[in-house]
Amino acid sequence: MRNFLLLLLIICSSFNAHAGDWGKTGHRTTGAIAEQYLTKKARKAIAILLDGESLAFVSTFADDIKSDTLYRMYGPKHYVNIPFETDYENHPKSERGDIIEAIDTCIATLKSKTATKEEKAFQLRLLIHFIGDLHQPMHTGLSDDKGGNDFQVQWFRDGTNLHRVWDSQMIESYGMSYSELATNMPELTKKERKTMGSGTHRDWLADSRVLVKDIYANTREDEKLSYRYMYQYFDTLRGQLQKGGVRLAALLNEVLG
Repeated sequence: MRNFLLLLLIICSSFNAHAGDWGKTGHRTTGAIAEQYLTKKARKAIAILLDGESLAFVSTFADDIKSDTLYRMYGPKHYVNIPFETDYENHPKSERGDIIEAIDTCIATLKSKTATKEEKAFQLRLLIHFIGDLHQPMHTGLSDDKGGNDFQVQWFRDGTNLHRVWDSQMIESYGMSYSELATNMPELTKKERKTMGSGTHRDWLADSRVLVKDIYANTREDEKLSYRYMYQYFDTLRGQLQKGGVRLAALLNEVLG
């Protein structure tokens, strides 16, 4: 019985470490970075809506509710799949919704003069998470392999898939906490930060699509990925986390500041 419980604990721990989008560490990193760039007005509005909880703390909310059947409808809103030969505006939209439509809803609710505090708080928690997901490139991948979930590779000696490598395995292999990652990002000038935070979530989608094309071009199915892949892509991954944080702050400053 003792061995069975130990095995169950190991299985559950392994699942929880990789079940999220960007993983918990990635989402919390993006939230912590965004906290650095909020205006006083936006910070105050967020504190009221979240009852003092930080962006990093609530950043995993949209994953945490996945197991609740009441929120099953939000599953497809973590991603969008588009063929490379077209773009979001010209590709038929999913009847179940997607990440761009979900972000539109979050913004509209936060700007609404009639939405309740509870409704705004719920959509704010989703927005924080979805902006993070938008910068995990495989959340803007292809439907043929479910955004890399069916793209089988090895991570060092473990069988896995390309989506999971970008969600969590590169981040966890690096071994830093979210606060360490957030405070060790490349320094940005005010001008660089303004440029990075410019545009809309549709522009940020297009930016992620450039990266996901590069990933597909440079990764083979059943390939053994390890140190070389980390060397090739980890700085890029860090850049995506930083972009997500800077852009999340810019969006929240615009909507709530």
